[in-house]
Order: sequence, then C-alpha cells, then structure tokens
Amino acid sequence: MKEFHSRRRVEFADTDMAGIVHFARFFVFMETAEHELLRALGAEVHFEHEGRTVGWPRVEASCRYLSPARLGDVLDVAVRVLKRGRRSMTYGFTIRCAGRRVAEGRTSTVCCVLDQPTGLEPIPIPASLAEKLGEYLATPAESAADRTPESAKL
Repeated sequence: MKEFHSRRRVEFADTDMAGIVHFARFFVFMETAEHELLRALGAEVHFEHEGRTVGWPRVEASCRYLSPARLGDVLDVAVRVLKRGRRSMTYGFTIRCAGRRVAEGRTSTVCCVLDQPTGLEPIPIPASLAEKLGEYLATPAESAADRTPESAKL
C-alpha cells in the first residue's frame, strides 16, 4: 500500500493551555493532509464535474490519541485509502512525531453534488479520480489491521 505524507509544524494556535495539541486540531491535520493528497492527484476538495460543483462531505470521523504532540513539533501525517466505494472513500491516517506514533484516525467521505436545490446529491466518484486514488488503496488485510484497536496491538 502506498501512503501520501504531509508535514506540519505544531503552531501556538494548535495547542491548549498545557502546551500540547488540542484534541480537535487532529481533525484539521487529517483534513489538510487529505486535501493535499487530492491536490497531488490533480484534484481539489471542491471541483467542477459535468457542470456541477462536487465535494466530499464527511459522514464519519474518529481519532485515537496515543501520545502528546507539543508546540514546535513537526508532525508527519500519513494518509492511505482504506476503502473506496462507488460513491465514498474511507481514509486512514497515522500521525507521527520523529517516528513516535501520536495519533491514528479515520474519516469517511461521500462524493456529492453540492449545488443541488434539493440539497446534497451523492454521485459516483469520477472514474479518473477513482483510478488515481486506487494507488493509495490498502489491501483487505491492511484495512483489517487498521481497524484493530491500538490497545489490542500492545
């Protein structure tokens, strides 16, 4: 399985009063890495497809915190595709600092037309993008390992 890597330095705005990264910021880190992956593949999080505005609303998000990250730390956010459906994607994320695992997360998104008068309309992922994302698709065994709780791996 191929992973996409994004790097980010922890800034003051990312931290709480104890000087560690606030739990909610990890979702921003994951989302930013996903957007960087899409850009690296020649896509965007919002794009035009067949004359309609398309995007990726989240339907699920989770994060398991393993060790603290602090102001000034440089984080490596690894992104992989755990599941690619006809209309949806599930991404897996591993966040590290100097090789130490800091957090693991998952997000599930649905490819949708955003500008419908009736609301969001799920559509199939455009074939060219689905093919490019396939380079980052985990095998079934890798996806299953990604669902194993960290406590069971100890």
